[in-house]
Amino acid sequence: MSSGATSRSDPAGVLVVGEALIDIVDDGARRDEHVGGSPANVALGLGRRGADVALLTQIARDERGRRIAEHVTASGVRICDESWSLERTSTALARIGSDGAATYAFDIVWDALRAPEGIRPRVVHTGSIATTLEPGAAAVRDVIAGLGADEVTFDPNIRPALVDDRDVALAHVDAMMRLATTVKLSDEDAAWLFPGDDVDAVLDRILAVGPRLAALTIGAEGAVLATAQDRVPVPPVAVDVVDTIGAGDTFMATMIHALASRPAGPLACGDLEAIGRDAVRAAAVTVSRAGADLPWAAELADG
Repeated sequence: MSSGATSRSDPAGVLVVGEALIDIVDDGARRDEHVGGSPANVALGLGRRGADVALLTQIARDERGRRIAEHVTASGVRICDESWSLERTSTALARIGSDGAATYAFDIVWDALRAPEGIRPRVVHTGSIATTLEPGAAAVRDVIAGLGADEVTFDPNIRPALVDDRDVALAHVDAMMRLATTVKLSDEDAAWLFPGDDVDAVLDRILAVGPRLAALTIGAEGAVLATAQDRVPVPPVAVDVVDTIGAGDTFMATMIHALASRPAGPLACGDLEAIGRDAVRAAAVTVSRAGADLPWAAELADG
Protein backbone atom coordinates (compact mmCIF):
# COMPACT_ATOMS: atom_id res chain seq x y z
CA MET A 1 0.00 0.00 0.00
CA SER A 2 1.32 3.43 -0.92
CA SER A 3 2.27 5.96 1.71
CA GLY A 4 -0.65 8.08 2.82
CA ALA A 5 -3.27 5.74 1.36
CA THR A 6 -6.26 4.41 3.18
CA SER A 7 -6.22 0.79 4.23
CA ARG A 8 -8.91 -1.47 2.89
CA SER A 9 -10.83 -1.56 6.18
CA ASP A 10 -10.44 2.02 7.39
CA PRO A 11 -13.63 4.01 7.91
CA ALA A 12 -13.61 7.73 7.22
CA GLY A 13 -15.64 10.37 8.99
CA VAL A 14 -15.41 12.53 5.85
CA LEU A 15 -14.59 11.49 2.29
CA VAL A 16 -13.66 14.26 -0.15
CA VAL A 17 -14.05 13.40 -3.84
CA GLY A 18 -12.45 15.62 -6.45
CA GLU A 19 -9.40 17.00 -8.18
CA ALA A 20 -5.94 17.56 -6.81
CA LEU A 21 -3.50 19.27 -9.15
CA ILE A 22 -0.46 21.49 -9.39
CA ASP A 23 -1.01 25.23 -9.89
CA ILE A 24 1.83 26.78 -11.93
CA VAL A 25 2.19 30.56 -11.72
CA ASP A 26 4.30 32.20 -14.44
CA ASP A 27 4.95 35.94 -14.12
CA GLY A 28 7.42 36.05 -17.02
CA ALA A 29 10.43 36.04 -14.72
CA ARG A 30 9.88 32.80 -12.81
CA ARG A 31 7.56 29.87 -12.39
CA ASP A 32 6.29 28.71 -9.03
CA GLU A 33 4.37 25.50 -8.43
CA HIS A 34 1.85 24.93 -5.65
CA VAL A 35 -0.50 22.11 -4.72
CA GLY A 36 -4.05 23.09 -5.65
CA GLY A 37 -7.51 21.90 -6.53
CA SER A 38 -10.53 22.99 -4.51
CA PRO A 39 -11.45 19.51 -3.18
CA ALA A 40 -7.83 18.84 -2.16
CA ASN A 41 -7.79 22.17 -0.30
CA VAL A 42 -11.02 21.27 1.49
CA ALA A 43 -9.58 17.91 2.53
CA LEU A 44 -6.43 19.63 3.77
CA GLY A 45 -8.48 22.12 5.78
CA LEU A 46 -10.42 19.31 7.41
CA GLY A 47 -7.25 17.43 8.24
CA ARG A 48 -5.80 20.52 9.89
CA ARG A 49 -8.95 20.79 11.99
CA GLY A 50 -8.38 17.23 13.25
CA ALA A 51 -11.14 15.59 11.21
CA ASP A 52 -10.93 11.96 10.13
CA VAL A 53 -10.74 12.64 6.39
CA ALA A 54 -9.88 10.68 3.25
CA LEU A 55 -9.37 12.03 -0.28
CA LEU A 56 -10.46 10.23 -3.45
CA THR A 57 -8.76 12.05 -6.32
CA GLN A 58 -6.81 11.30 -9.51
CA ILE A 59 -3.03 11.69 -9.53
CA ALA A 60 -0.05 9.96 -11.12
CA ARG A 61 2.98 8.31 -9.56
CA ASP A 62 5.15 11.14 -10.87
CA GLU A 63 7.02 13.89 -9.02
CA ARG A 64 3.98 16.17 -8.95
CA GLY A 65 1.66 13.43 -7.77
CA ARG A 66 4.04 12.52 -4.97
CA ARG A 67 4.27 16.18 -4.01
CA ILE A 68 0.49 16.42 -3.75
CA ALA A 69 0.38 13.27 -1.62
CA GLU A 70 3.08 14.53 0.73
CA HIS A 71 1.38 17.92 1.06
CA VAL A 72 -2.05 16.65 2.06
CA THR A 73 -0.91 13.71 4.18
CA ALA A 74 1.27 16.10 6.21
CA SER A 75 -2.02 17.71 7.29
CA GLY A 76 -3.63 14.41 8.30
CA VAL A 77 -5.44 13.51 5.05
CA ARG A 78 -5.45 9.89 3.89
CA ILE A 79 -5.35 9.26 0.15
CA CYS A 80 -7.47 6.42 -1.18
CA ASP A 81 -5.51 3.81 -3.14
CA GLU A 82 -7.88 4.31 -6.08
CA SER A 83 -6.52 7.86 -6.47
CA TRP A 84 -3.32 6.66 -8.16
CA SER A 85 -4.91 6.36 -11.59
CA LEU A 86 -3.33 8.85 -14.02
CA GLU A 87 -0.27 8.66 -16.25
CA ARG A 88 0.49 12.35 -15.62
CA THR A 89 -0.65 14.58 -12.77
CA SER A 90 -2.92 17.45 -13.86
CA THR A 91 -1.81 21.08 -13.87
CA ALA A 92 -3.28 24.57 -14.17
CA LEU A 93 -0.97 27.24 -15.59
CA ALA A 94 -1.61 30.90 -14.76
CA ARG A 95 0.36 33.41 -16.83
CA ILE A 96 0.52 36.83 -15.18
CA GLY A 97 0.65 39.79 -17.56
CA SER A 98 2.28 43.18 -17.02
CA ASP A 99 -1.07 44.54 -15.81
CA GLY A 100 -1.33 41.82 -13.17
CA ALA A 101 -4.15 39.98 -14.97
CA ALA A 102 -3.91 36.21 -15.28
CA THR A 103 -4.70 33.99 -18.24
CA TYR A 104 -5.14 30.29 -17.63
CA ALA A 105 -4.22 27.11 -19.47
CA PHE A 106 -5.39 23.78 -18.07
CA ASP A 107 -3.85 20.37 -18.59
CA ILE A 108 -6.42 18.38 -16.65
CA VAL A 109 -7.67 14.82 -16.96
CA TRP A 110 -10.71 13.79 -14.95
CA ASP A 111 -11.62 10.21 -15.84
CA ALA A 112 -14.33 7.92 -14.54
CA LEU A 113 -13.34 6.80 -11.07
CA ARG A 114 -14.02 3.81 -8.83
CA ALA A 115 -15.61 3.96 -5.39
CA PRO A 116 -13.05 3.45 -2.63
CA GLU A 117 -13.07 0.05 -1.00
CA GLY A 118 -13.71 -0.19 2.72
CA ILE A 119 -14.85 3.42 3.13
CA ARG A 120 -18.26 4.16 4.62
CA PRO A 121 -18.16 7.88 5.41
CA ARG A 122 -20.71 9.80 7.41
CA VAL A 123 -20.08 12.91 5.25
CA VAL A 124 -19.05 13.13 1.58
CA HIS A 125 -17.90 16.35 -0.06
CA THR A 126 -17.32 17.13 -3.73
CA GLY A 127 -17.16 20.10 -6.06
CA SER A 128 -15.42 22.14 -8.72
CA ILE A 129 -13.88 20.53 -11.81
CA ALA A 130 -14.69 17.01 -10.64
CA THR A 131 -18.41 17.67 -10.93
CA THR A 132 -18.51 19.31 -14.37
CA LEU A 133 -15.69 17.75 -16.41
CA GLU A 134 -16.43 14.49 -18.19
CA PRO A 135 -15.93 11.58 -18.30
CA GLY A 136 -15.55 11.73 -14.53
CA ALA A 137 -18.40 14.06 -13.51
CA ALA A 138 -21.19 11.50 -13.88
CA ALA A 139 -19.04 8.88 -12.15
CA VAL A 140 -18.62 11.20 -9.15
CA ARG A 141 -22.39 11.33 -8.72
CA ASP A 142 -22.66 7.55 -9.05
CA VAL A 143 -19.96 7.00 -6.44
CA ILE A 144 -21.54 9.45 -4.01
CA ALA A 145 -25.05 8.09 -4.49
CA GLY A 146 -23.76 4.58 -3.78
CA LEU A 147 -22.04 5.52 -0.53
CA GLY A 148 -25.25 6.39 1.32
CA ALA A 149 -23.62 9.08 3.48
CA ASP A 150 -25.72 10.99 6.01
CA GLU A 151 -24.47 14.33 4.69
CA VAL A 152 -23.43 15.26 1.15
CA THR A 153 -21.84 18.68 0.72
CA PHE A 154 -21.23 20.41 -2.61
CA ASP A 155 -19.35 23.52 -3.74
CA PRO A 156 -19.69 24.07 -7.52
CA ASN A 157 -16.64 26.40 -7.60
CA ILE A 158 -17.12 26.88 -11.33
CA ARG A 159 -14.08 27.15 -13.61
CA PRO A 160 -15.50 28.93 -16.71
CA ALA A 161 -12.28 28.40 -18.69
CA LEU A 162 -12.97 24.66 -18.61
CA VAL A 163 -16.65 24.90 -19.55
CA ASP A 164 -17.20 24.11 -23.22
CA ASP A 165 -20.99 23.91 -23.01
CA ARG A 166 -22.72 26.06 -20.39
CA ASP A 167 -25.99 24.12 -20.57
CA VAL A 168 -24.19 20.84 -19.94
CA ALA A 169 -22.32 22.35 -16.98
CA LEU A 170 -25.56 23.71 -15.54
CA ALA A 171 -27.14 20.26 -15.86
CA HIS A 172 -24.19 18.73 -13.95
CA VAL A 173 -24.52 21.32 -11.18
CA ASP A 174 -28.28 20.81 -10.91
CA ALA A 175 -27.90 17.02 -10.73
CA MET A 176 -25.31 17.31 -7.98
CA MET A 177 -27.40 19.79 -5.99
CA ARG A 178 -30.23 17.25 -6.02
CA LEU A 179 -27.93 14.71 -4.32
CA ALA A 180 -26.62 17.20 -1.78
CA THR A 181 -27.81 18.05 1.70
CA THR A 182 -25.62 21.18 1.85
CA VAL A 183 -24.61 23.50 -1.00
CA LYS A 184 -22.20 26.43 -0.75
CA LEU A 185 -21.71 28.99 -3.53
CA SER A 186 -19.52 32.05 -3.87
CA ASP A 187 -21.05 35.22 -5.25
CA GLU A 188 -18.98 34.63 -8.43
CA ASP A 189 -20.50 31.16 -8.81
CA ALA A 190 -23.98 32.54 -8.24
CA ALA A 191 -23.50 35.23 -10.90
CA TRP A 192 -22.39 32.58 -13.42
CA LEU A 193 -25.08 30.04 -12.55
CA PHE A 194 -28.01 32.38 -11.93
CA PRO A 195 -27.29 35.73 -13.60
CA GLY A 196 -29.45 38.55 -12.33
CA ASP A 197 -30.64 36.76 -9.18
CA ASP A 198 -30.14 38.48 -5.84
CA VAL A 199 -28.94 36.68 -2.70
CA ASP A 200 -32.38 35.55 -1.59
CA ALA A 201 -33.29 34.27 -5.05
CA VAL A 202 -30.08 32.25 -5.26
CA LEU A 203 -30.66 30.68 -1.85
CA ASP A 204 -34.27 29.93 -2.79
CA ARG A 205 -33.13 28.15 -5.96
CA ILE A 206 -30.75 25.91 -4.03
CA LEU A 207 -33.20 25.00 -1.29
CA ALA A 208 -35.97 24.31 -3.81
CA VAL A 209 -34.12 21.31 -5.27
CA GLY A 210 -33.64 19.57 -1.95
CA PRO A 211 -30.61 20.56 0.20
CA ARG A 212 -31.41 21.32 3.84
CA LEU A 213 -28.71 24.01 4.03
CA ALA A 214 -27.54 26.63 1.53
CA ALA A 215 -24.70 29.10 1.97
CA LEU A 216 -23.61 32.03 -0.17
CA THR A 217 -20.29 33.77 0.47
CA ILE A 218 -20.15 37.43 -0.53
CA GLY A 219 -16.46 38.30 -0.33
CA ALA A 220 -15.73 41.20 2.01
CA GLU A 221 -19.43 41.42 2.92
CA GLY A 222 -19.48 38.08 4.76
CA ALA A 223 -21.98 35.35 3.97
CA VAL A 224 -25.59 34.24 4.29
CA LEU A 225 -26.68 30.79 5.49
CA ALA A 226 -30.23 29.57 4.92
CA THR A 227 -32.59 26.70 5.55
CA ALA A 228 -36.26 26.48 4.64
CA GLN A 229 -37.08 28.05 8.01
CA ASP A 230 -34.27 30.53 8.68
CA ARG A 231 -31.97 32.94 6.87
CA VAL A 232 -28.93 34.24 8.75
CA PRO A 233 -26.52 36.95 7.53
CA VAL A 234 -22.96 36.53 8.82
CA PRO A 235 -20.83 39.67 9.08
CA PRO A 236 -17.23 39.68 7.81
CA VAL A 237 -14.15 39.64 10.03
CA ALA A 238 -11.85 42.65 9.65
CA VAL A 239 -8.45 41.49 8.41
CA ASP A 240 -5.55 42.71 6.30
CA VAL A 241 -5.94 40.69 3.11
CA VAL A 242 -2.82 39.25 1.47
CA ASP A 243 -4.77 37.28 -1.13
CA THR A 244 -8.05 35.39 -1.30
CA ILE A 245 -6.68 32.05 -2.51
CA GLY A 246 -8.30 29.25 -0.54
CA ALA A 247 -10.83 31.43 1.28
CA GLY A 248 -13.86 29.63 -0.13
CA ASP A 249 -12.30 26.23 0.49
CA THR A 250 -11.61 27.23 4.09
CA PHE A 251 -15.24 28.31 4.52
CA MET A 252 -16.41 24.99 3.08
CA ALA A 253 -14.05 22.89 5.21
CA THR A 254 -15.22 24.68 8.34
CA MET A 255 -18.87 24.08 7.48
CA ILE A 256 -18.19 20.39 6.88
CA HIS A 257 -16.30 20.10 10.16
CA ALA A 258 -19.29 21.55 11.99
CA LEU A 259 -21.85 19.42 10.17
CA ALA A 260 -19.87 16.23 10.75
CA SER A 261 -20.35 16.68 14.50
CA ARG A 262 -24.12 17.30 14.27
CA PRO A 263 -27.08 15.02 13.58
CA ALA A 264 -28.34 14.92 10.00
CA GLY A 265 -31.69 16.45 11.00
CA PRO A 266 -32.93 20.06 11.01
CA LEU A 267 -30.63 22.95 11.86
CA ALA A 268 -31.83 25.68 14.20
CA CYS A 269 -31.18 29.37 13.66
CA GLY A 270 -28.50 29.26 16.36
CA ASP A 271 -26.74 26.46 14.48
CA LEU A 272 -26.59 28.58 11.34
CA GLU A 273 -25.16 31.51 13.30
CA ALA A 274 -22.46 29.36 14.89
CA ILE A 275 -21.50 27.58 11.68
CA GLY A 276 -21.39 30.81 9.67
CA ARG A 277 -19.41 32.71 12.30
CA ASP A 278 -16.77 29.97 12.54
CA ALA A 279 -16.52 29.64 8.75
CA VAL A 280 -16.04 33.38 8.20
CA ARG A 281 -13.46 33.55 10.99
CA ALA A 282 -11.48 30.63 9.56
CA ALA A 283 -11.56 32.13 6.06
CA ALA A 284 -10.20 35.39 7.49
CA VAL A 285 -7.12 33.51 8.72
CA THR A 286 -6.49 32.12 5.24
CA VAL A 287 -6.77 35.48 3.45
CA SER A 288 -4.38 37.06 5.94
CA ARG A 289 -1.50 35.03 4.47
CA ALA A 290 -0.30 34.02 1.03
CA GLY A 291 -1.76 31.09 -0.85
CA ALA A 292 -4.09 28.30 0.22
CA ASP A 293 -2.56 28.05 3.70
CA LEU A 294 -5.66 26.93 5.61
CA PRO A 295 -5.75 27.28 9.40
CA TRP A 296 -4.88 24.60 11.92
CA ALA A 297 -7.18 23.80 14.87
CA ALA A 298 -4.88 25.54 17.35
CA GLU A 299 -5.11 28.79 15.41
CA LEU A 300 -8.88 28.82 15.84
CA ALA A 301 -9.12 27.49 19.38
CA ASP A 302 -9.39 30.86 21.12
CA GLY A 303 -12.13 32.32 18.90
